[in-house]
Amino acid sequence: MKIAIAILVAWSTFSLSVSAASAHSGGTDSNGCHTNHKTGDYHCH
Repeated sequence: MKIAIAILVAWSTFSLSVSAASAHSGGTDSNGCHTNHKTGDYHCH
């Protein structure tokens, strides 16, 4: 049972980190920022 819980926790952590990392596409500049070309908004992560 402990192995199943460990696998579930690991899978959940991985899933959350991947979804957060791929929130949207687009490269960032050296400051970690980029421009939303649809709105012209410049923002940082």
